[in-house]
Amino acid sequence: MGHFGDGGTETKEMDIRSLSSSHHQHLPYIHKVGVPPKQNLVKEFTSTVKETFFADDPLRPFKDQPKSRQFILGVQAIFPILEWGRSYNLAKFKGDLIAGLTIASLCIPQDIGYSKLANLDPQYGLYSSFVPPLIYAFMGSSRDIAIGPVAVVSLLLGTLLQNEIDPTKNKVDYRRLAFTATFFAGITQATLGILRLGFLIDFLSHAAIVGFMGGAAITIALQQLKGFLGIKSFTKKADIISVMRSVFGSIHHGWNWQTIVIGSSFLAFLLVAKYIGKKNKKLFWVPAIAPLISVMLSTFFVYITHADKKGVQIVKHIEKGINPSSVGQIYFTGDYLLKGIRIGVVAGMIALTEAAAIGRTFAAMKDYQLDGNKEMMALGAMNVVGSMTSCYVATGSFSRSAVNYMAGCQTAVSNIVMSIVVFLTLMFLTPLFEYTPNAILSAIIISAVIGLIDYDAAILIWKIDKFDFVACMGAFFGVVFASVEIGLLIAVTISFAKILLQVTRPRTATLGRIPRTNVYRSIQQYPEANKVPGLLIVRIDSAIYFSNSNYIRERILRWLTDEEEQLKAAGHPQIQFLIVEMSPVTDIGTSGIHALEELHGSLQKRQVQLILANPGRVVLDKLHASNFANLIGQDKIFLTVADAVHTCSPKLAEEV
Repeated sequence: MGHFGDGGTETKEMDIRSLSSSHHQHLPYIHKVGVPPKQNLVKEFTSTVKETFFADDPLRPFKDQPKSRQFILGVQAIFPILEWGRSYNLAKFKGDLIAGLTIASLCIPQDIGYSKLANLDPQYGLYSSFVPPLIYAFMGSSRDIAIGPVAVVSLLLGTLLQNEIDPTKNKVDYRRLAFTATFFAGITQATLGILRLGFLIDFLSHAAIVGFMGGAAITIALQQLKGFLGIKSFTKKADIISVMRSVFGSIHHGWNWQTIVIGSSFLAFLLVAKYIGKKNKKLFWVPAIAPLISVMLSTFFVYITHADKKGVQIVKHIEKGINPSSVGQIYFTGDYLLKGIRIGVVAGMIALTEAAAIGRTFAAMKDYQLDGNKEMMALGAMNVVGSMTSCYVATGSFSRSAVNYMAGCQTAVSNIVMSIVVFLTLMFLTPLFEYTPNAILSAIIISAVIGLIDYDAAILIWKIDKFDFVACMGAFFGVVFASVEIGLLIAVTISFAKILLQVTRPRTATLGRIPRTNVYRSIQQYPEANKVPGLLIVRIDSAIYFSNSNYIRERILRWLTDEEEQLKAAGHPQIQFLIVEMSPVTDIGTSGIHALEELHGSLQKRQVQLILANPGRVVLDKLHASNFANLIGQDKIFLTVADAVHTCSPKLAEEV
């Protein structure tokens, strides 16, 4: 009997082993999670620094090269013209000559108008299209950017400067502060390039830039009503309420009908020319030369009719000759130094953002690489030199760059051609602009800034991301109803708020199994995905740091509580395993480890086991370094969610 019993027991053990073996035969092969080898601290730090600041590997061409060759490559890195200039030929010059002449015809009237936005005499706008383009041509890496003053930066500079010094009562100090701000704008740009910190300008989001540019365009256009309507006494404030009050307040005694006729007629002409160029790309030259034609015709009309004696305001005298030195006028000490630095940093960053956007756009269209750091150093150098040669902040102009591109420019030589034309204008032609009416300059600026209002981009932002749209509108209304600097501040604040919100409140999702697969995806995205009985699968879509670790822990526990309440109400078995899908978790900090430890403790009290799926190398390395992997057990870390489910829910594995 006892023998029989022993035999029965042995048979039973054999049956269990056979069942176990047959069960294991049905289960798929589960690969163990690889424990990463220990990383050398110095190598890890060096790698991180390299990826942050030298992701483009700028020293690659210097490897395995003799000293003489490295010197040549170093000079070419600073002056790219020495590299592409060797293959320059007559065919390329033909394209650059036509493009340079075309953008020169556009820039001369624009420069005279933009200098008024900056509250400077007309010649300073022309100065800024003479020296800076020459410097950029030697140091810049873009083939298409046309350099000079631009509307937004001119307005920003003028607004910030007049808050410190009255441009009419104290003209000399105002001009000196403008040169000081330009100097430090250049220093800011060059420093960002040298220290390879170009990624900082990306913190100003595309949506914020769209709103800021649109608001600035409205503000600039409103500012032009002074010249467009012939108003002599006009508000110095830039907000729409102050401007409209000033406009309508002078309707009976300030408007000049001759000025309005000139402005309206030529604005209509400029808009029609722009429409023709937009409809037929081959006629790009029509809107390009329309401003210069408008200036010539209106000047001639005012001269022969003596309209200036009937209340039509004219440009009057423009200083003849090339840029005088302004080195001695820059404030390096005194009360205005810090003000110049502050204004310069803001203007430099905005100018850099605009130039970077323009450069990237045209580089993508022509399929060539743009070195962002070289661009920043080139822009910085040209503004530093410009500040010493009576120029104010210059950058890439979108309207001129577009004309430059369509005119067939091949290299930065088109900037040199433009610069030479401006030089000849300064030397010989400035007296011809004496009778140019201010109304025509206002019309040119209004027609130019209309293109800065990007309705399509705003609509697309609304469709894609509502929070981005809030940033866009915040910047827009801030500029229009308050001031340029308020709008800029709102744009930066909302951009940072979005980053903080995404970092502190990352997305999480519960996962289910897609029918007839071993793929686990968000139940919200795939409603047909099935939850696994006894399991809750959660995905974290962010790195886990001090800023979000508590939120992630609490959010997971809320998922668990909600799920358990639903199961209890339906009379289903409670959750036994919590699987955390960690493939999107790129990194984890000390606070993140503590949060996981607290989560593990909370789950133990609920008799729920914590399972981790697919942690990355960096995360896994830190889990082992902190001993958390041993705390939950090495067998609780799996390569995939499917592996974890197969192990925790064998019944489901058999069904699959």
